[in-house]
This record gives sequence, C-alpha cells and structure tokens, in this order.
Amino acid sequence: MPSTKVHTHTKGGEKPKRQPILFVNRAAIMLACAAVFFSELNPARITTAISTNLTLLTSCFSYDSLIANIQRAVMQGTISGSVFVTLMIACVVLLVGVGLCVAEACMSMGNRRMRFNGLRFSFVGSLVMVGGLVWMYLLAVQIANANVSTAPACLSGGFFYYLVIALVILLTTVAMFAQAKRSAEPLEDKAEMKEKYKLFLMFLPVLVLTFVFAYLPLWGWRYAFFDYKSGGTLSADNFVGLKWFTILFQNDTTRADFLRVLANTLGISFLSIITSWIPMIFAVFLTQAPSKRFRRVVQTFTTVPNFLGWVIVYAVALAIFSSDGFINNFLNNILGMSVSTNYLMNGDHMWIKMLLWGLWKGVGWSAIIYIAAITGIDPSLYEAAEVDGAGRFQKMWYVTIPCLLPTFFVLLLLSIGNILSNGLDQYLVFSNAINSKSIEVLDLYVYNLGIGSGQIPMSTAVGMFKSVISVALLLGANTVSKKIRGESII
Repeated sequence: MPSTKVHTHTKGGEKPKRQPILFVNRAAIMLACAAVFFSELNPARITTAISTNLTLLTSCFSYDSLIANIQRAVMQGTISGSVFVTLMIACVVLLVGVGLCVAEACMSMGNRRMRFNGLRFSFVGSLVMVGGLVWMYLLAVQIANANVSTAPACLSGGFFYYLVIALVILLTTVAMFAQAKRSAEPLEDKAEMKEKYKLFLMFLPVLVLTFVFAYLPLWGWRYAFFDYKSGGTLSADNFVGLKWFTILFQNDTTRADFLRVLANTLGISFLSIITSWIPMIFAVFLTQAPSKRFRRVVQTFTTVPNFLGWVIVYAVALAIFSSDGFINNFLNNILGMSVSTNYLMNGDHMWIKMLLWGLWKGVGWSAIIYIAAITGIDPSLYEAAEVDGAGRFQKMWYVTIPCLLPTFFVLLLLSIGNILSNGLDQYLVFSNAINSKSIEVLDLYVYNLGIGSGQIPMSTAVGMFKSVISVALLLGANTVSKKIRGESII
C-alpha cells in the first residue's frame, strides 16, 4: 500500500511533514480492501438467511451461495430471484468504488499534479461505495416488505462498517481537495511518478496475490480453537482453547495415527531429498549430447509428464500395472505365462514406488532450471579447462557441477522447508485399502480428517503444526547453510 508520508518539497534535508487527514484516508482505504475477504464484514447480508460464511467478494460472483439457505422460497416465488441478482450487482458496484479509492492511493505516489488528479478517483469512489450501500438498503426494504418468515430482513455489521468507511474517505478527500486548493505551490505541467514507485506498483499485484493466497488463509487457523461443526458458527460458546492440540498428543489412537503419518511424510520426503541431485545430473548429461535435435526431443519428452495431472498418471499406471494391464497381457500372451497380479494393490515398498512416480513426472521439469544455469556458465572456464587437458567428464566434474552447486543448495533449502509438504494429489489417487497405512502423508491426513471425517478443528490443528514445523526447518537449514557455506536465502 502507498506510504503515508506526504511527498512535499523539503529544504536542507528537512523531514517530510505528516498529515493526519492523509493518514486517516489511507487507513480507511486499507480497511475497505481488507474487509472484502472477511465474511464477518460482508455488507451483502441483507437477510439472516444469507450464509454468515459468505464474503463480499464471493457475494459478487456466486448467486447459488447467496440463495443457498432460501432456495425453496426463491423457487416458490415468495422472494424474487431478481432481488439477489441485483444484490450481486450492488456488491460489484461497492467493489468498483473500493477499486477507485485504491487507484487514488496508488496515484498519491506521483507528483502534486498526479496526486491532485487522483483525489477525483477517491471522491467518485467513495460516492460509488455509498451508492452501492444505498442499493443494498433498498433491497433489504424490499425483502422486509415481502415478509417471509424464513428470510427476515436485516442489515449486518458489515453494512454499517462500509458506510462509515465510505463517509470517512469522502470527508477526508474533500478536506484534501480544500488543502490542495489553498496551497500556494503550483501544480506541475505533467503528472509524473518516480521510477521506484512505478516499479513498486508493477510489483504490487504479486504482493496482493501472495497476501490473498498465502497469508489470508491463515485466518482459518481460528477453527483449531473452537468445537466447530460443519455449517455452524464460531462463538464464545464453542471456544475450546487448545483442546484439539492436547487431544492430538494425549489420545493414544490419535497420537499413533499422527506418528504413523509423520513417519510416512518424513520417509518419503527424505527419499526425495537424497535423490534431488538427479535432475542436476540429468541436465548435465543432456547438455553434453552432441545433437541439438536429440536434446530437444529428450527434454520435451521428459518435461511433458509434469503437465499431466495425477489422475491421468494413475490412469497410465492402471493401464500398465492392473490385473488386465500391459504387463500381465505381455506375460500371458507373449511368454505363455498365466498371471493376473494387480501390482497397484500391493502395499510393499510404497515409499519407493511413490518416489519413482514422482521422479518420472518431475525430473524433466526440475532439470530446466539447471539447464538454464548451465547456459549461463562462462565459456572461458571450459576453454581454460581444455588448455589444461581436461576431457569431457573432467570439464563436467570440475567446471559444470561446481557452477551448479549454488543453485542446487538453494533448491535443497527449499526442499527442506517443504519436508512436511508432500502434496495431496499423488497419494490420494494411489491410495487404496491395502496401501493406505503406508501412503498416507500429512496433507492427505488433513484432507481425510477435515473433508472425509468432518473433523475440521482437528485437521486445522494438524495443519498448523505442519506449517510451524516447516517454517522452523527452513530457518534452521538456512542458518546451517549460512554458517557452512556463507550463503543463505533469507
């Protein structure tokens, strides 16, 4: 978000002045943006029948979610479905208003003319927000007039929250307009912005997406502290503190399951880490192939599996290793044997089998970064090695691999940080009644607990445990790397 400092011209290193009005305006815009993702602050709840788990953002795009609890009343015509269609439009209008205010905040990084022009966006945006809220109020009145017992009209706390925010933005914008008019300092001829602020704004979408998809979901951790049932609400009545964390380790059955899953996770991750050098060696040998066409064919052939979903990979495995798959048909029809073994129903050596499938799918893709690093090696190093009489393998050993080691160790650190994150898809599709005990990893365990068994608080507690340990491992590996090699990623 933009800085709260005022970009005024200073003399002799004088610190820029701070304006309380500007600070209040920026804080209001930030609060308006953040509330878009929180269901507790959804102004679209104009009837108690609308789910309390619905956010303003979801209300803009999901008609089915809006009427999920009152489908019968809508189908019977007691409440017109057009009310909720127009409610979605009102939500979009409100979001457009927030977006205009954000645009003004971005333009405030420019010179005085750009900041002055940006105030128009903020002024219009706040009015649009008020317009969207008035629209929602009229829809609430319409629902109240319908007098449906299953859908009583109401105005949520989010409605008044956004109303206050919009009025604050409007008043502070008018005040800043007045200040700009009174200022004796002339506006520049052209609206401009410094290069560093342009770069920041170009990077801003990445920051926003990172916040939305990486940090905002952490808000769901609160479910670990409540006795939550699917479809219910969180309140002081079902707050249980650390109950689920203590059950995780004090209950014998739960502790045994957790330790088994943890062993599977660490075992498979350990095998993956000790074989993480394979993509690097594959890239080294591939770049040594004399035929450019051969290199392209091999690289394409080994990279394509990365783009196949695990469901498709399992379909391939089924066609090869099932009782009527390729192997059994080959043994029966070509060699004259009589076998009907279903190799996918065998629970032996599952860690190694999963590792091999993972390598087949990802080695070509993982080698791309090493191939890119090899093309960046200084050719003079190879020329110097040739002058010293080095052969092909000696150049690979003494030049190529040492130049790839920094890249290898960075990827190794990231792998250690993700040691408890094996993913879900692969183990879900390959899991069956025979191998489930040895294939269930933490991510699959969380899925089975939360989605399969409905134990959302317990699955959230396990997920929190996994995240905390992963961060600790990453920081530990980073510290070790810094002490041993003098390099780190943090």
